Amino acid sequence: MYQLEEPIYFYLLFGIPVLLVLFISVLIWRKRAQAKFASSDLLKKLSPNKSVFKLGLKFFILALALVCLSFGLVNPKIGTKLETVKREGVDVVFALDVSKSMLAEDIAPNRLQKSKQLVTQIINNLAGDRIGIIGYAGSAFPQVPITTDFSSAKLFLSSMNTDMVSSQGTAITEAISLAQTYYNDEEQTNRVLFIISDGEDHEGNVSAIVEEASKMGIRIFTIGVGTERGAPIPIKRNGILQYYKRDVNNEQVVTKLERGTLTEIASNANGQFIDGSNTKEVVETVTAILNGMDKKEFEAKQFTDFKDQFQWFLAGALLLLVLDVLLLERKTAWVKKLNLFNEGEK
Repeated sequence: MYQLEEPIYFYLLFGIPVLLVLFISVLIWRKRAQAKFASSDLLKKLSPNKSVFKLGLKFFILALALVCLSFGLVNPKIGTKLETVKREGVDVVFALDVSKSMLAEDIAPNRLQKSKQLVTQIINNLAGDRIGIIGYAGSAFPQVPITTDFSSAKLFLSSMNTDMVSSQGTAITEAISLAQTYYNDEEQTNRVLFIISDGEDHEGNVSAIVEEASKMGIRIFTIGVGTERGAPIPIKRNGILQYYKRDVNNEQVVTKLERGTLTEIASNANGQFIDGSNTKEVVETVTAILNGMDKKEFEAKQFTDFKDQFQWFLAGALLLLVLDVLLLERKTAWVKKLNLFNEGEK
């Protein structure tokens, strides 16, 4: 396990392309300036030991030193001690709708990206809770099992898209059924399921499965993403709009937020409907809901002792800079004696 203390210093790596442009510009300028005073044959006689390879090598060493310096300032830390620690929290599962209707852009940038932003911000505000993530469209699938590893959860969340499920639809019933298998701690009294969706085209007997979940102590909260006015569903390729989705009658499909459906699901499971249009308000509402619940103590394994590793990178950068200073631009004597390119032979 590792941590990055100051990842902002990775921006120093953007200096390498700048240095490369400057290096090439200097070489071109130097060549043009020398051409004004002497021909190429005469320049070879005046500076027979000049090495273009050494110039390139010096630049490579300088760029590598900058990479080491960047990593040193970032200060990666490696976990060296794994311990079982006590934590208090609630088991929270997020069921994210990844059907094609979530591509509608009636809420910026689109419903799916907005949903992922909401879940990410909610996770950022959690403390000792455990989380799990489910994706669903025409069917439901487990994306992240219940875990305390928030970083991995957010990584898997960011990769979710509408192509993950071939069958289309909104199988909320399957998502709720799958969520029931996530709560693996029988002593956990507070179990929360957040369904993030536009609520459209839901399939199956939702009331029955919601009632079953409620009996298991699962409180369901729904977060509605989209507008009741609706919007067409854009189909894009490489970010370029190809067309808008149409139905069997060749009519343009307009997808709308089904607030009533989501409200009914939440009210039947001792939860509430949350409007997902304002990220800050959603995060504050969810945080208040979770803070108002009793926290259960559970054990979790995590790295508790992290060792700084910056010194190795700074030492490497210093060594490379010294090597760059000591490395001369002229040809190395023993390489020159090899005469690899038969220089001077007629």
